[in-house]
Amino acid sequence: MPTVSEFVIHRIQEWGVSRVFGFPGDGVGELDGMLGKTHRDGTGLEYIRPTHEEICALMATAHAKFTGEIGVCIATSSPGAFHMLNGLYDAKSDNVPVVAIVGQQGLAALGTFTQQEDNLERVFADVACYVQTIVSPEQAQAVVDTAFRTAKTRLQPAVIVLPHDVQAMKAVEPPVEHWVSRSSSVAPSTAITPPTDEIRKAADLINAGERVTFLVGAGARGATDEVLEAARKAGACIITALRGKDVVPSDVPYHTQQVGLLGSLPSLHQMGRCDTLVILGSNYPYGEYLPKTGQARAVQIDLKPEQLGLRYPTEVNLWGDVKATLEVLVPMLEQKTDLAWQEGIAAEMHDWEQEMEQQAMLTFPDGGNPRRIFHELNKRLPHGAIVTCDAGTTADWYGHHIRLRRGMKGDLSGRLASMLAAMPYATAAKFAFSDRTVVCTIGDGAFQMLGMNELITVKKYLQSWSDPTFVVIVLHNDDLAQVSWEMRTEDGNPVWTGSQDVESVDYAGWAELLGFQGIRVTKDEDAAAAVEAALAHRGVTVIDDHVTRNAPPLPAKITAEYRNNTIKAFAKGDPLAPAAMIDSAEGLLSEGVERVKGALHLGAKED
Repeated sequence: MPTVSEFVIHRIQEWGVSRVFGFPGDGVGELDGMLGKTHRDGTGLEYIRPTHEEICALMATAHAKFTGEIGVCIATSSPGAFHMLNGLYDAKSDNVPVVAIVGQQGLAALGTFTQQEDNLERVFADVACYVQTIVSPEQAQAVVDTAFRTAKTRLQPAVIVLPHDVQAMKAVEPPVEHWVSRSSSVAPSTAITPPTDEIRKAADLINAGERVTFLVGAGARGATDEVLEAARKAGACIITALRGKDVVPSDVPYHTQQVGLLGSLPSLHQMGRCDTLVILGSNYPYGEYLPKTGQARAVQIDLKPEQLGLRYPTEVNLWGDVKATLEVLVPMLEQKTDLAWQEGIAAEMHDWEQEMEQQAMLTFPDGGNPRRIFHELNKRLPHGAIVTCDAGTTADWYGHHIRLRRGMKGDLSGRLASMLAAMPYATAAKFAFSDRTVVCTIGDGAFQMLGMNELITVKKYLQSWSDPTFVVIVLHNDDLAQVSWEMRTEDGNPVWTGSQDVESVDYAGWAELLGFQGIRVTKDEDAAAAVEAALAHRGVTVIDDHVTRNAPPLPAKITAEYRNNTIKAFAKGDPLAPAAMIDSAEGLLSEGVERVKGALHLGAKED
C-alpha cells in the first residue's frame, strides 16, 4: 500500500510535472525519502537541489515562464517555507503557475508552539491563490488536484502544506462518502475565447484607427504568429513590455522594443501619437508612458480578468487567451493600405539602433562602459539562445541592447523586480533546455546575494546538460548602481556610499576556483573577444566585466524632474558627482543634437 507521500509524487506526475526544485529538511522528511526511493527505482521525479529554498522557488517560477508548464518547489516547514516566499511572490507578480509543497510538524503539534511549527496557511494566504493543509489521506487527492488546477487557471502560486505524520500515512482511494471529494487530475483548458460579438467590437475599433499601436506582454507567449498577422493587417506598430521582449522577433522593423525608463524613443513617440492602443497580455504598470486620456481608443485582451481596463480606460475588454482570441479576431480585421505609420516608426527605430550603438561605443575615463558587453553579446547570440537579466542596471542595458530573434528566449523578475533572480532563472532555463546556450547577465551586488552560491549548483549538475555552454556576465562596478541613480533622479539625494558600496570580489577567480573558465575584462576593446571566448567554450564561463559605476541609465526622454533631482543630488555633495557628471555628459552628447537640446532646454519648457 503506497503512502500519502508516494501518492503525492505520482499525482504530481499526472499533472505533467517531471522536474521539481527542492531543499530537504525534517519537516518534509518522509516526502524527501519517497522522492529518493521513486527516483532510484525510475518511477519518480527529477529532483534539483540548489543551495537555498529561495532559489528553489525562483527556479520553479522561471521553469514555468520558460516552458509554460506548472513549476513545483518543495521545502521543509517554517524556515524553509519562509525562505520560499520571495520566489512565490515573483510568481504571483508575473502571473505564472507554481505549486509549492511545504512540510509541517505533526497534526497533534498544530497550534502548540512547538519547534518549527507556525501557521503556514496564514503565512501563505496573501501570496497563494490556494493554500491548504492535508489533514488525512482521504483529502490528499482533492487538495493536490485543486492546487494544480487553481494555479493553472488563475496563473498564480498555490501552496500545499503536508504535515510530517500525514506524509507517512497509508494512501487510500477516496471513498464514496459524505464530505469526501473524488477529484480529477485532468488539466483544464485555458484557451478561453470571448463571445464573437465582443471580438467584433474590438475589430471595428481597430479597423477605425489610423495609427494603431500594439503593446505586447508575456501573456501573449505562444501567439507570435497571430500578433504579427494582426499587426500586418492593422498596419500597427509594436511595443513589447520587458517580459514580452521575446514574443515579437527583433527583426520586425516596426517593433520598437520597450517603452519607459529602459525603452526606446520610437516607442515613446508611438505612445504619444497613436490613436488606437491594443494591449495584448500585458499589465504594463507605468501609466505615465501610456497615451493621454482621450488620445487613443483602446482594446485589451488578457486571461487575468482583474487586470482588464486597469492601466488605461479601454473601450473593449476581452477576457480570453491572446492566441485563441486573435485567431478569431484576425479574419475580422481589414487590410490597411496606407502604411505610413509603420514606415515612419520603422525609420525612427533604424536611427535609434544606430544611437544605441554609439552609446555602447562610448569610453569613460573612470572605467568600462557597461553597455559595451551587451552590445557585443547581442551581435553574437547563437540561434535559440536564452538570456536572463537581473533587476538593476542590467535590465536597462538588456532592454536597450539585447535583440531577441525568433526562437530565442529571455526573461527576468518583472513586476517584483527581485535582485538575484537572473542566476536561478538561468539555471532553470538550462535544465529545461540543456541543448541551448544560456547567458545570465547580473550586477555584482545581486551576484553576491545568492548568485555566487548558484555556481555551486551549476558545478553539481553540469554533466547532466547535453550542451554545457553556460555564460555568466557580472557587471563589476562595486556599486548598487541602479539604486544609486534612483537616489539621485527620484529623490534628489546624493549617493551614500555606506549603503551603496559593494565589496570588490575576484569573480573570475571564484569561477576558476570551481573549475570554470574565468575571463576578466578591464578594457572596452576586450569585450568582444571575451564574449566570443565564452560562447565558444563548452563549459561554464564567468566574465568579470569591470565597468564604471557612473554610467547613467538615461531614459529616452530626460524629464525636468529627472534633470532637477540629479542636479540637487550633485549639489548636496554626492561623492561621485565629478565622475558621474562627466559620464552623463558623454552619454548625452552621443544622443544627437535634438535630444541634447531637449535635455538642456527642458526646464524652460516644463518647469
